[in-house]
Amino acid sequence: MRNRPNAPELAWLGGHRGLERAIVPAAGIPFGRLALRSLRSVGRDLHLVTDPLRLVASVPQAIAILVRRRPDAIFTTGGYVAIPTLAAAALLRIPVVLWDGNVVPGRSVRVTARLADVLAASFAATCVALGGSGKPCYVTGTPIRSTADVDRAAARARFEIPAGDRVLLIFGGSQAVRRFNVAVEAALPALVERAQVIHVTGNDGYAAALQARERLPESARSRYRPAPFLRDEMTDALAAADLVVGRAGSSTLAEAAAFGLPMIVVPYPHAAGHQRANALAVVDAGAARLVEDDAFDAAALVAAADLLGDPAAHLEMAAAARSLGRPAAADAVADLVLAVAAREALPTFDDIERRSRGAAA
Repeated sequence: MRNRPNAPELAWLGGHRGLERAIVPAAGIPFGRLALRSLRSVGRDLHLVTDPLRLVASVPQAIAILVRRRPDAIFTTGGYVAIPTLAAAALLRIPVVLWDGNVVPGRSVRVTARLADVLAASFAATCVALGGSGKPCYVTGTPIRSTADVDRAAARARFEIPAGDRVLLIFGGSQAVRRFNVAVEAALPALVERAQVIHVTGNDGYAAALQARERLPESARSRYRPAPFLRDEMTDALAAADLVVGRAGSSTLAEAAAFGLPMIVVPYPHAAGHQRANALAVVDAGAARLVEDDAFDAAALVAAADLLGDPAAHLEMAAAARSLGRPAAADAVADLVLAVAAREALPTFDDIERRSRGAAA
């Protein structure tokens, strides 16, 4: 959105917990916080009393902020933290676009969807689940980093991947990554026989990964590339890969699909089972194979890598992944937000479908 002619001014309003407090200001976007905090625990503690008080206090706070800034539109991913802002927006008649990335929307999203004017989602099933809100719901896919200028050959060259070698990309995201790291460490000798391995370990697992690399025969060490994180380099890693092993978060699935990558999905087993529903949607489309979290170990990882030696199955899954891809989802969502901000007629559902797939607006 910031790259468009006459780009709108952006500002962020959130709660007191989350990565956004570091990421948003670094991106040059003004950042404001309400009194409430995101709900991430179910323990019996003081927050059971203070969280409702914070929620109530955040409503007049949100009203004051919106009166001062007078935004033309609000974009939200819904949830508990959004409730005060969306309640304030309803009072001030500020239009709201809500996007959700899970097949099964959470309870807070279902509540906040009723306060939105337009809904957008990664999956058609989400729109069905939110149908009771009575609001138009568009299937946009999940906004991801741009893939428009990514070149596979250049990406493989940056990772020094020899021509013709297969590449296995493994990353567990931010949730329960230790299970992935343990499996990789035990399976590593077998994995490097099958492929070049790019492994995102997280900070806590990086030292052990370096030690595991040193235990490999010297001739095989260059075939294993651990990294604590891949930020800007993640796009190149995806472009270079032939198979991804990862969790079933919305962004992970969307990025793999955008590159036409088959996946082995290991859904995070908690968070109300949202990831398992996401995974099944991709598995049912033929783009992924599912391994349950408690069954994911070294043997399962080696078996997953066997897909790289089955060209027919790999090709079929890659085509299925590509059919799911919506690499321009961010543009589709931006079209909706700009339309409500300008009080213009909404795009048609077909327009948003084409736009999300990467066709011209």
